[in-house]
Amino acid sequence: MTTFAMRAQLPWLVVLAGLLFLYTPMVVDFATGIWRTEEQFHGPLVLGIAIWLIMRKWSAFSQVEHDQPLSILGWPLFVGGCLMYVLGRSQGIDGAQAFSLIPVLIGTILLLRGPHSLKVIWFPVFFLFFLVPLPGPLVDALTMPMKIAVSYVAESTLFALGYPIARAGVIIQIGQYQLLVADACAGLQTLLALESLGLLYLNVVSHTSLLRNITLAILIVPISFAANVIRVIVLTLVTYHFGDAAGQGFLHGFAGMVLFVSALLIIIAVDALLRLIVARRASASGVRA
Repeated sequence: MTTFAMRAQLPWLVVLAGLLFLYTPMVVDFATGIWRTEEQFHGPLVLGIAIWLIMRKWSAFSQVEHDQPLSILGWPLFVGGCLMYVLGRSQGIDGAQAFSLIPVLIGTILLLRGPHSLKVIWFPVFFLFFLVPLPGPLVDALTMPMKIAVSYVAESTLFALGYPIARAGVIIQIGQYQLLVADACAGLQTLLALESLGLLYLNVVSHTSLLRNITLAILIVPISFAANVIRVIVLTLVTYHFGDAAGQGFLHGFAGMVLFVSALLIIIAVDALLRLIVARRASASGVRA
């Protein structure tokens, strides 16, 4: 690395040191706290992916010519983010601590490089929204209808397949076993984790077809719902055929893997179907896809 290149990277080394100083205590607390729960288990994955995305874009980010720094926006965002972090840290508000990272990063980029550089790296910064724990009252208000819907579809599917199953609210009775559909199986946080997976897929694949991108982005919500249904069905079948102990072991060992693998496979299948549709439309109009 030349002396000029080292000097160009020096401000970002200072920024990295500052971010590590500020946010390492938060990451340590989250790793021993909320990230150990089933609702927030995706937290470390989101943070790791965001860092990978930034590294993936860093070459293009570094090559963007310096723009006029937007101090009028950069300073309020940076200072406001730091104050939000201090407030969240001192009061134990996890959401404020995690969310503060976004305005701090945006403000720093605007101050050091300007808005054109922010356009290059906007998606990794946006992806950090999935790191933020949502307020408890909002989660509670939205989670129950989602759990009821997932429970209903899972019960209806298994009943149609001939299983002795019944449901009361979010409690599923299959054979001699009774299962409670928990927040982690069909909650809002789980839906957001799957949304992050779908948006990451869209960003990595980078389709040129606008129709394909918009359609797949819209379908991420029902795909996430379907993945939750598959998770509950698999858990119910494991419990019915192998006993309650096996079901509990599956819940804590492989349920999250089944959820994300199911969602990813459905996304890939839907994307393949959209590719065929777009190709046929292009062929019919005489335009190369």
